Amino acid sequence: MIRRFGERLVAGQHYSPRPGVYAVLLAGGRALVTHQSHPQPEFQLPGGGIDRGESPLHALHREVYEETGWTIAEARRLGAFRRFVYMPEYDKWAEKICTIYTARPARRLGPPTEPAHRAVWLAAEDAADLLGNEGDRHFLIRALRS
Repeated sequence: MIRRFGERLVAGQHYSPRPGVYAVLLAGGRALVTHQSHPQPEFQLPGGGIDRGESPLHALHREVYEETGWTIAEARRLGAFRRFVYMPEYDKWAEKICTIYTARPARRLGPPTEPAHRAVWLAAEDAADLLGNEGDRHFLIRALRS
């Protein structure tokens, strides 16, 4: 059973499964997160959906680069959670199945390539308070304690 965070289910609503991968990126007491300005401004763990035919680790590397401009190394699975949400950018209701990894930020190659995203380094404790969803917060705190 995968732990659920976030909004309650909408009765009668069909949710499409949306597997994704996300990274807790820590270095020197700071966390590298992404700030997404659209459709709603919020701080998030970098990551996103796994494309058809793509491996989870390939998707993790791609998504972190797109949302932060950084490459990563030493990715290690931390856990998973799910949340039920409406995704306005896709006009769909989704059961997001979020697999969380820890990884080391390796090298900054440039700015994020994903529109409406910017990479932000925050004190790790501050990041835990600012992240926009409860599942991201849970796994960042778990990573800090390990």
